[in-house]
Amino acid sequence: MSESLPQRETMEFDVVIVGAGPAGLAAAIRIRQAAARDNRDVSVVVVEKGSEVGAHILSGVVVDPIGLDSLLPDWRNHPDCPLHTRVKEDRFLYLTQTGSHGLPAAMMPKLLDNHGNFIGSLGNVTRFLAARAEELGVEIFPGFAASELLLEDGKVVGVATGDMGIDRNGVPRADFVRGMELRATYTLLAEGARGSLSKQAIAHFDLDEGSDFQKFGIGIKELWQIDPARFQEGLVQHSFGWPLDRSTGGGSFLYHFDENLVAVGFVVHLNYSNPTLSPFEEFQRFKTHPAIRDTFAGGKRIAYGARALTEGGWQSVPRLTFPGGALLGCSAGFVNVPRIKGSHNAILSGIQAADAVVAELASGKPRSEPLAYEEGWRTSAIGQDLKPVRNVKPLWAKYGMPLGIMLGGADMWCNQLLGKSPFGTLAHGKPDSACLTPIAQVTPITYPKPDGVLTFDRLSSVFLSNTNHAEDQPCHLRLTNPAVPIEMNLPVFGEPARLYCPAGVYEVVYDDEATKSSPRFVINSQNCVHCKTCDIKDPAQNITWVPPEGGGGPNYPNM
Repeated sequence: MSESLPQRETMEFDVVIVGAGPAGLAAAIRIRQAAARDNRDVSVVVVEKGSEVGAHILSGVVVDPIGLDSLLPDWRNHPDCPLHTRVKEDRFLYLTQTGSHGLPAAMMPKLLDNHGNFIGSLGNVTRFLAARAEELGVEIFPGFAASELLLEDGKVVGVATGDMGIDRNGVPRADFVRGMELRATYTLLAEGARGSLSKQAIAHFDLDEGSDFQKFGIGIKELWQIDPARFQEGLVQHSFGWPLDRSTGGGSFLYHFDENLVAVGFVVHLNYSNPTLSPFEEFQRFKTHPAIRDTFAGGKRIAYGARALTEGGWQSVPRLTFPGGALLGCSAGFVNVPRIKGSHNAILSGIQAADAVVAELASGKPRSEPLAYEEGWRTSAIGQDLKPVRNVKPLWAKYGMPLGIMLGGADMWCNQLLGKSPFGTLAHGKPDSACLTPIAQVTPITYPKPDGVLTFDRLSSVFLSNTNHAEDQPCHLRLTNPAVPIEMNLPVFGEPARLYCPAGVYEVVYDDEATKSSPRFVINSQNCVHCKTCDIKDPAQNITWVPPEGGGGPNYPNM
């Protein structure tokens, strides 16, 4: 087909940024700020696969303002300020099946203290940043999915956006539009966790050669409008324990903000071993706990979404730079897992990458490697944030809960008080895809049916995500070998894709349900909320997520 397609049109820029999240927009703003300061014209374009800026952004979110303060010092006083609720109270709970135990704040290392932080919507933060970027002359193209890295002479020279108007058989429809080549002196990849172009860059340039395996979690979130009598403005509550067993990592967040809004979410670390576990169902079950359920009495669920998040931390960050570009934000893996925060580091990484690129542009070395960014991040505020918590996840994974949690807390205290860890830097062991136990060796987990009031099914949840894809387009969830789901994953692991997917994308259907005869693997790609969990957790590494037609996917209003 490619031989019969017209050539792509080309646009030239100094800097192309993939992803209008906090990292990408921070980089765009910083570059244009420097251009104005130096009286230079540096052209910057940001391409975003969502239908609008913020459409694909999902996070808790409690924002450490260090990044915003560095980028836009007067952001709090701006008439469009996106964050209005300051944290007033921190709570930490350990949940058992029937009870809860509060953990004294004095036991928590200082870095887990949320006072001085803000609660809000990260989607709205990115909309605020996009407006500031456009005021500075940044061009932003929402609805365009970057699908290909452009490589010449061993350097990245830009990206190509995906063709639009191709039917499910790969044939151009009447509304076919060829993608464009956006060529640049520097290309910054800020796609979030498990970005498709970031994967390409990491593989092509061996950027992960000297780092540990990247680790991931899946975060599932709902937004509720609750009874004003139950609203506690500025409350930040985190928990661990039930409903997860002692060998499974994860926990919850519950944030009260704005006008009677509560963001409730659940994170399951993707190194879990039981293939019958469903992160979505664990989240629904969590809401029924006696210490949690009363918050939602008389309330209404108004939004839903899910997203993978990077959890490897300090030891899993790959080399950040390559000839002609760099990785930013969650594409690099800058989430602080114990703090359940990454947006501040994403913004800081955008700033640092921008400063390095501006210096390279001024030096007149086209498409060189912006090494100052790679060489400086570990001694910067990002490194200072990630290094003290580097052993928390490995300890939790090795010793389970509660011992792993206790050891992780002790390690954070040692880092805070002594500036070092008795463990050094621990390794993660193996990738998340290699952590499942064969189904014959586990006790299957059974989940209660949803009640439609407090707990829900996947399809009604996906409806609230406003997910939409053009029906007649190629499937963006690619199987390397179509036989693997039924011939390998089903008999060995029960085909876990049907359970780890939070959107009901994957099913195993039978000609006769009673006898389980003639199983078939079905992909309902139109349900996909772009969480990327399948790309990460599939035990055969047989599923590759690629960008669908631009503008497809969820349309989160304020997540």
